[in-house]
Amino acid sequence: MNFNARLEKGQVAESLIANWLRSRGWYVLPIYEKEGESNKGPRLFTPQKTLIGTDMFIFRGDQRRWIEAKHKSAFTWYRNGQRFTTGIDFHHYLHYCQIDDLTPWPVWLLFLHRDGRARDTPPDKESPTGLFGNTLAYLREHESHTSENWGTHGMVYWAERDLRRLATLEEVLSLEENAIPF
Repeated sequence: MNFNARLEKGQVAESLIANWLRSRGWYVLPIYEKEGESNKGPRLFTPQKTLIGTDMFIFRGDQRRWIEAKHKSAFTWYRNGQRFTTGIDFHHYLHYCQIDDLTPWPVWLLFLHRDGRARDTPPDKESPTGLFGNTLAYLREHESHTSENWGTHGMVYWAERDLRRLATLEEVLSLEENAIPF
């Protein structure tokens, strides 16, 4: 799948997640910084450097959060740990950690898992579906494992048990027809 197809698929999930957040009273500011043919996504320009940015910034009352929204068809079955895991690109993770450290607002990673079956899932296991997430501060202390075998820069993974189930898949999809397109 090329970048544009992945981007389109990701933007559908971003819209669904943004709609779910809005249904809970959050104001959503999508971060659209995407440079034409360079295929660069959102960025945060600090006085010292440029970081890969999150997908959105949300606020409600005096609460503020950075949100990185991911769409996955299924959790991955981690055979060595005998558990379901999900993850992100390691290079992006390092940038999100810097955003978490440099700004006063926490970074949250949100994963929308639809129906699917990871290749290595045992026949007696079913990948959980729904919207899962947690603060990056928590996830930094609860990494399941890393792998250099996947993604451009390797991946970092978290066990399902270390993610909060925020909503069922049905709850998120019920808002789909009112989703704001990203």
